[in-house]
Amino acid sequence: MSARPAINLALQGGGAHGAFTWGVLDRLLEGDGPEIAAISATSAGALNGAALKAGLLAGGRQGARDNLDWLWGQVGALPADAVTQWLAALSPDPRVISQMIDMSPAFNWADLMSRIVSPYGMPGDNPLRRIVDRFRWDLVCDVCPPWLNICATNVRTGRIRIFTGTEICTQTILASTCLPTLFRAVEWDDPKTGGREAFWDGGYIGNPALFPLIHDELPQDIVIVNINPLMREDVPKTARDIQNRINEISFNSSLLREVRSIWTLKRLLHNGALNTGRMREVYVHMIADDVLMTQLSVATKMVANPVILRRLKEAGRTAADRFLADHAGDLGKRDSVDMDAMFA
Repeated sequence: MSARPAINLALQGGGAHGAFTWGVLDRLLEGDGPEIAAISATSAGALNGAALKAGLLAGGRQGARDNLDWLWGQVGALPADAVTQWLAALSPDPRVISQMIDMSPAFNWADLMSRIVSPYGMPGDNPLRRIVDRFRWDLVCDVCPPWLNICATNVRTGRIRIFTGTEICTQTILASTCLPTLFRAVEWDDPKTGGREAFWDGGYIGNPALFPLIHDELPQDIVIVNINPLMREDVPKTARDIQNRINEISFNSSLLREVRSIWTLKRLLHNGALNTGRMREVYVHMIADDVLMTQLSVATKMVANPVILRRLKEAGRTAADRFLADHAGDLGKRDSVDMDAMFA
């Protein structure tokens, strides 16, 4: 039996910034990294989660790393060769690249059109379909762990929908990544409700959902890979910065509500206000790089710039390496997120 600690992964969505999660997973899959028992994932996190599971079952930990490299190569990342490293070294810092994209006529035209024209009046399909169609669905949907949960938002009810097992397919992944200002809702006849249902991006209601990871048969540790910055020191003043911060707050709100619920329950248990009974501890951890993410914007989420993707991967690897160095000993014992400081 492996001596590695086992964890559950909660993978946030955030468009092209999901390349940060690519880097985190790449580092966690190296020799000293933990076992991954279950995954809850939304949007870009759903892409990463599906690629991770298929790769693990096809070729073990190296197979998962290779499959994630393939995924982000398809999204837009350049190969990790000497030329790429040279270009990255000479390129402007991420803040400058983000500002350049923000100011580009093409991006601003597309942004304006998304605000005044319905996607139902525009031609085309989600460009991710050509990638997602090539996933190994026999492996993604396999009953073997890690257990995969994909989050989407039901348009009609406004409730979260968690897809598991053979429910996961091209349509459910596209539903989890469906931004309603850009793409038509993903619809199908849903056997669970007996009616036709439409779905939008899961980030509106579960980015990602933590409750599927709280189960007696799963490890106690939930490691959240957070790619939407929780904190920005400066108050936004420009229209674009205000919109960007609204986006970040919106896509963190459901996650923070669940983490706060865990914190409240833990306080009640520790204070003796609740009888533990069959309940057990859940330990919350987070891997993030808010310093880098605050230099980026909605523009770099929407435009898969190869240099930004490469830097995000490197930042994810660094953040995961730091987490393992500082908190590997906390797994199975305690939280590494200071929830008292976060919510008290």
